[in-house]
Amino acid sequence: MPGQRTAPVGKKIVGTAGDIHSKILKGKSPAMVTPIRSLSNVKYQAKTGYFEMLGKNKQRTLTVSTVKTFAQALKMMSLAKQLIDSKDVATKREAYYISKNWGKAGFSEQSESDTIMDDVEAMFGVNREQLRFTPEEKGGDVAGSLIVIDTDAKGKKIKIDCTKFGSGAYSIPTEVENLRFQSQAKFVLAVETAGMFQRLLKYDYWKKARCILISMGGVPTRACRRFIRRLTDQLTIPVYAFVDGDPYGYFNIYRTLKVGSGNAAHMNKFFCVPSVRFLGVTPEDIVTYKLPTHPLKEVDIKRAKDAMKNDPFVKHHKPWQKAIGQMLKMGVRVEQQAFAKHGLNFVVNKYLPSKLKNPSKFLP
Repeated sequence: MPGQRTAPVGKKIVGTAGDIHSKILKGKSPAMVTPIRSLSNVKYQAKTGYFEMLGKNKQRTLTVSTVKTFAQALKMMSLAKQLIDSKDVATKREAYYISKNWGKAGFSEQSESDTIMDDVEAMFGVNREQLRFTPEEKGGDVAGSLIVIDTDAKGKKIKIDCTKFGSGAYSIPTEVENLRFQSQAKFVLAVETAGMFQRLLKYDYWKKARCILISMGGVPTRACRRFIRRLTDQLTIPVYAFVDGDPYGYFNIYRTLKVGSGNAAHMNKFFCVPSVRFLGVTPEDIVTYKLPTHPLKEVDIKRAKDAMKNDPFVKHHKPWQKAIGQMLKMGVRVEQQAFAKHGLNFVVNKYLPSKLKNPSKFLP
């Protein structure tokens, strides 16, 4: 788990490898058991506020047809053990290229190595950062009333003032577990698009509203989600999400931030932010503010209907069912930037102040 020492992870790897070796010596077929990573194997726990696993597993037994993926999983475990012992790290991309030294067990595409890495992570119930694998993507950007306390390469504590980046912003690092925070902010505003984040930054919105602005840059990375979670846990302030008004923004971005995903359900309790509320953009906003829209695409309609039918989070919350039903009836989607119809500073001076007067009315 985040913050847990990595030594036990190495012991788990050695123990599992030892069991497999022992079964082979006894002439038995070894197997690896991993949780099924999908929405079909999760339930939404309103009490805890995130998706939890139901306990369904898949078993990969060593056979002629599974020998390659079995070997790949073992090699990935071995690589993780080497990284742990040497206190080194490897990016997911580097892990893919390292596999080119594994002969027939090497990966043809990074998507294959990512899947095996996720399986190993789920099998041991740890996150890939503990296995010493790091993502390539950046974690997101931060601006506003926040001081981040970090350490430099020599272990010296440093304070980073997120109000001092001018027209730029502080970049969330891939490893956030040791960060500490100081702030007098009233809330956190997590924004989907870099464009809207820059708009709010340009007008010093964080200063007007005394808040912390975070750019998620689309679906928030695990580092971004963990950063927001740790930030809100330490500061105990509200966090609101401001994303596009479409099924992708609602489910892939907002829901992933709030309750996690089926694919990473074994880690949701550490990476989701159950306290986040949905500020907008809602179907109701389209009507209230007479926003320009685009027709729902076929993939949007499918995603929305699938959420109504299969998503445990949506099925639990009637306000979300109502909002999705309204969106489907209207047949349109809306972007954050649509408010520019009323002027470039409309979001700063009108929309956000108006919405923030009634946070109790935000979608759950």
